[in-house]
Amino acid sequence: MAKIDDSVKKKVPELRFKGFTDPWVQRNLADLSDGFSYGLNAAAKEYDGVHGYLRITDIDEVSHSFLPEGLTSPDVPEDQLTDYRMDEQSIVYARTGASTGKTYIYRDSDGELYYAGFLIRQKVNKETSAQFVYQNTLTKAWERYVQVMSQRSGQPGINAQEVGRFELAIPERAEQDKIAHLFNSLDNLIAANQRKLDLLKEQKKGYLQKMFPKNGAKVPELRFAGFADDWEERKLGNELTLLKDGTHGTHQNVLEGPFLLSAKNIKNGKIIIDEITDRKISVEEYNSIHKKFSLEKGDVLLTIVGSIGETAIIENPIGITFQRSVAYLRPSHTILSQFLFTTINGQKFQMELRKRQVVSAQPGIYLGDLSIIPILIPSVAEQEKIGSFFKQLDETIALHQRKLDLLKEQKKGFLQNMFV
Repeated sequence: MAKIDDSVKKKVPELRFKGFTDPWVQRNLADLSDGFSYGLNAAAKEYDGVHGYLRITDIDEVSHSFLPEGLTSPDVPEDQLTDYRMDEQSIVYARTGASTGKTYIYRDSDGELYYAGFLIRQKVNKETSAQFVYQNTLTKAWERYVQVMSQRSGQPGINAQEVGRFELAIPERAEQDKIAHLFNSLDNLIAANQRKLDLLKEQKKGYLQKMFPKNGAKVPELRFAGFADDWEERKLGNELTLLKDGTHGTHQNVLEGPFLLSAKNIKNGKIIIDEITDRKISVEEYNSIHKKFSLEKGDVLLTIVGSIGETAIIENPIGITFQRSVAYLRPSHTILSQFLFTTINGQKFQMELRKRQVVSAQPGIYLGDLSIIPILIPSVAEQEKIGSFFKQLDETIALHQRKLDLLKEQKKGFLQNMFV
């Protein structure tokens, strides 16, 4: 390793563990490494049960963890794999394409892994915590560095020399280990909560399939005790007292006033409003719109232009209206809002929407085509049971999502304050 002048700029982080007071020293990734190397240029074959093949697509975009689904093996003789095996000091960097700069650190739990050609492997030296180095690649500083260095005339890219020039500040090894342990624990907690959330979503998907009749059936595979009657097929429009789209035309944007929202504001069953950036209209315009029509509690919203099929139930209609990319569905006495909301989220209804969408500048569905979509409905009493069940499940999913988001925000805060 080349001799380094310790008179270079020294800093300390805003937040650190007790007992550590020495300044951090500026280094680059090359200084902390036993070398960089490019991955194995080999095709993938069916997984042989031992040799896992790590490619860019096998690294999760958000968590940076290894994705074991679709596991493959490199299609080369075993004696040619030795130099490409990952170990606890190995970090890989995606070197080309949209994922340029994405990183992954090897974990023993991921099994025997060999890295592929579009990855650069950094072998962190034994004097340095590989986990500490890896966490530095999740900071804004690394993100900005990659954005600058990866600019190419064609697709983005970065090479080993450029990776090696990235500068970071490091403390003594004992402090590195403390920080690495904290972030490793946080990552494990985030991963565990992500798995729990994914499981809940899969369970919901399963319930949606089993608690609604399949094609040609009149009763679902799974239902609450006490209900035995056939479900009845109806056309959606016949079960509504109102089916219309939002306001047409242009409206002057003002600094203060009610919100004029669009399809982008409906996501995962919720109406999401950005108080700063979302469009507002004057009270006069809002009142003019509402002379013709006003939203009511219990109305079901459905996106019909652009991202088709997102839905939400109106809980508080005050101060909001929507553009024509959103349809308003007001249930009649024969169908409950929560049951209709759950029906729309089901695979069968979503397939009906896709079958009927038209594509011009962007995908869309006409209200007339929407109104004739067939739906199966049971008695109001059974609807209430089903709606209540899925509402509780959605609330549990939302609770776990908030917990996961909070953990991610906490980690982001630590990344900002515990690194120089």
